[in-house]
Amino acid sequence: MKKVLTIAGSDCSGGAGIQADIKTITAHGQYAMSAITALTAQNTQGVTGVSVVSADFLADQLEACLSDIMPDAVKIGMVCSAELASVIAEKLVKYDVKNVVFDPVMVATSGAALMDSGSVAEILQALVPLAVLITPNIPEAETILGREIKNNMDCVKAAQKLSRDLQKSVLLKGGHLEANSNDILFSEGKIINYRGDRIDTKNTHGSGCVLSTAIACGLANGQPLNTAIKNGKEFITNAIKSAASLDIGSGNGPVDPTFRIKI
Repeated sequence: MKKVLTIAGSDCSGGAGIQADIKTITAHGQYAMSAITALTAQNTQGVTGVSVVSADFLADQLEACLSDIMPDAVKIGMVCSAELASVIAEKLVKYDVKNVVFDPVMVATSGAALMDSGSVAEILQALVPLAVLITPNIPEAETILGREIKNNMDCVKAAQKLSRDLQKSVLLKGGHLEANSNDILFSEGKIINYRGDRIDTKNTHGSGCVLSTAIACGLANGQPLNTAIKNGKEFITNAIKSAASLDIGSGNGPVDPTFRIKI
């Protein structure tokens, strides 16, 4: 069985973060492990509290997993501070972990800040070199680049700029576009457009977490990056379609990564 480690924050309502990642990994028939960076009090209406895990305890979690069960892929999500990023980098380098997908989670669907804005550059500096893919959404890319992204052409230019600046493959997630939900990959000097039609639903909570984790699952299975992204895009599209009828909570409901598992 392939094994995937998610390093992210906990969402007590189950829609995003660690909980969404574990559901996604399980739906791919793989073994899920987790190292929690923060506890959040949140639901479909928003985030009401965040308790950041200490650097020492995060190190203990990572050491416990990596020293005993080597993952075939790792997904990194919510990282609140440069100190935590440094701990993650140290452990991943120590155990020479491969197939790392870094989703630079900065803001929740509700708009709540999940990353210390003053530490963005340091967090990127610590974690980007270890990743095979960076998966920012449009607001996150705007924060990193310091400019607005309004349409598909802006997305292409932004993905290209990010990839060249970070020296990594970048998948710019287009879920915030109005016309469509195309995702743009810039990798090894080439652009690939993963097309997606907009789905009429407000239930998109956790969509970024699920997509990045699904891509990590593909890499764990030995898929080339392009194939892992293509399959991940198909997975999150179906998870959003299923969420339209799931309709949990009174706010932005969660996507449904368990759409394949029906009783």
